[in-house]
Amino acid sequence: MSDAAGLAEGGYASAARTIRRVTPYLWPEGEQAVRTRVVLAMLALVVAKFATVVTPFFFKSAVDGLAPADPAKHADFLLVAGPVALTVFYGLMRLAGVGFGQLRDGIFARVGQRALRQLALETFRHIHALSLRYHITRKTGGLSRIIERGVKGVDFLLRFLLFSIVPLALELAMVAAIFFFVFDVWYLLVVAVTIALYVWFTFKVTEWRVKIRQRMNERDTDANQKAIDSLLNFETVKYFGAEGREAARYDASMQGYEGAAVKTQVSLAWLNLGQSLIITTGLVIVMVMAARGVQAGSLTVGDFVMVNAYMIQITMPLNFLGTVYREIRQALVDMAAMFDLLEQPAEIEDRPGTKPLVVSAGRIEFRDVAFAYETERSILRDLTLTVEPGQTVAVVGPSGSGKSTIGRLLFRFYDVSAGAVLIDGQDLREVTQASLRAAIGVVPQDTVLFNDTIYYNIAYGRPEATRAEVEGAARAAQIHDFIAGLPEGYDTTVGERGLKLSGGEKQRVGIARTLLKDPPILLLDEATSALDSETERDIQDSLRAMGEGRSVITIAHRLSTVVDADRIVVLERGRVVEQGSHEALLALGGRYARMWTRQQSDPDAEAEATDAA
Repeated sequence: MSDAAGLAEGGYASAARTIRRVTPYLWPEGEQAVRTRVVLAMLALVVAKFATVVTPFFFKSAVDGLAPADPAKHADFLLVAGPVALTVFYGLMRLAGVGFGQLRDGIFARVGQRALRQLALETFRHIHALSLRYHITRKTGGLSRIIERGVKGVDFLLRFLLFSIVPLALELAMVAAIFFFVFDVWYLLVVAVTIALYVWFTFKVTEWRVKIRQRMNERDTDANQKAIDSLLNFETVKYFGAEGREAARYDASMQGYEGAAVKTQVSLAWLNLGQSLIITTGLVIVMVMAARGVQAGSLTVGDFVMVNAYMIQITMPLNFLGTVYREIRQALVDMAAMFDLLEQPAEIEDRPGTKPLVVSAGRIEFRDVAFAYETERSILRDLTLTVEPGQTVAVVGPSGSGKSTIGRLLFRFYDVSAGAVLIDGQDLREVTQASLRAAIGVVPQDTVLFNDTIYYNIAYGRPEATRAEVEGAARAAQIHDFIAGLPEGYDTTVGERGLKLSGGEKQRVGIARTLLKDPPILLLDEATSALDSETERDIQDSLRAMGEGRSVITIAHRLSTVVDADRIVVLERGRVVEQGSHEALLALGGRYARMWTRQQSDPDAEAEATDAA
């Protein structure tokens, strides 16, 4: 059962786990300055609550001083001070309560914001550490929503659990003691029953409301996912004139959200009504008891006023308790989903004792490799493939043969099921992922760019590069002149996923980025298959120049782009069925020759070489 579901059903163990998960951010090991701030904030909290609780005493004494029922009986030191002085003290206590409360918030502000930043950073890093398998099965919109709600939930918990629930408990304990010692046990009993009923009613109704709120969140997440998916595929929607259809899908999700939101608001109204009924009943009973005490002469008018002041004083935080409890429960639901994400194990991790990859020559070897994305569907079977240093090896084959999987295994997005992938004799599972990926450059079929400047996207290959080096890479990729001709030059923003640039321009930016990285090993994953023939020829020249002196694996769509490869490997059903030079494979008259003949007769034919695997 997920934490969210557990909380919705009253899973307090789940709530406790979530709170334990947050605690290290509030009381971090070895962070004495942070701990000192927490202690000072708590001290300020206690002083503020003490000042708040004693304030009605000064108000009572001022009232009694103005109209004492029995001056001799009430001539204590407070009355001797005079009503004016008591009123001043009353004001000072109120000011102290507010002042120390604000001091508490100011001291704790850095602790809270630091905790949020660290949690957000941990979540961000963990998401990037999760495997490709995880990301391709998740919807980006839903994932971002979980993170957004989770961080907001932690923010709320830090601000309100520590400085609302704890202060409220402290204040209620002080007020209960005052009712017991200053008045009698019956006052304490009425107040205790009122508070107990209020808390019980609030908790029970909130448990019910959390389930409704959870359904509302699910509808909201679904609507958000549909909106993001539709906007990311903006061009496809336009191509098919599907704006109305997309709007209808979005509206259907929003209708579900609307219904759940209405139920949430109605349930809130019932909750507020019940809370008001309980509090008002308790207040009236206590005030009637105090009024009868004044009539009997056992209490003064000041006592009557003080009873009213204390009841009003605890009513405000109790009302606040209802809001805080509702929000804390919701925050726990949201945080549980985020912490479930944080506890999602990373499929690919560096083993203990792994060392950085050392590329001495750039020899790549797939040794008896077997791999399956799912156990019932094997992709690669006993694959053996070697790329000698400085050699260019092209991989071709029908859809589903495992061509793109080779690239994913080379980057270690997945681990092999059997066999091994090695670079210069080093098993990729025995080297750090960071060093492995630093040694490999890739130009994919569709270069995806960040919604930032052209300069940023090229420099992404090596952020510490100088501007001259960035421009040099652009020249080598034959895109510098194009960039220089733009009104904003290298500071031109490329748009979401680089949509402001053409396919060829995006590929050249991707080539420049990889050239700037200057890796010893290169993966070209159908780098020109989405381009027109003329643009493809121009890009192909840049790719050939980039591959000089490097070990290159080319995953090919159009066979005409790999005729100059040192060796061409033909895959079928995850196995190598042919390999050799272009001329040798044509002379063999096998699978490659048939693919070549088909593409020559129909240049636009895919020759079953597109790989979805």
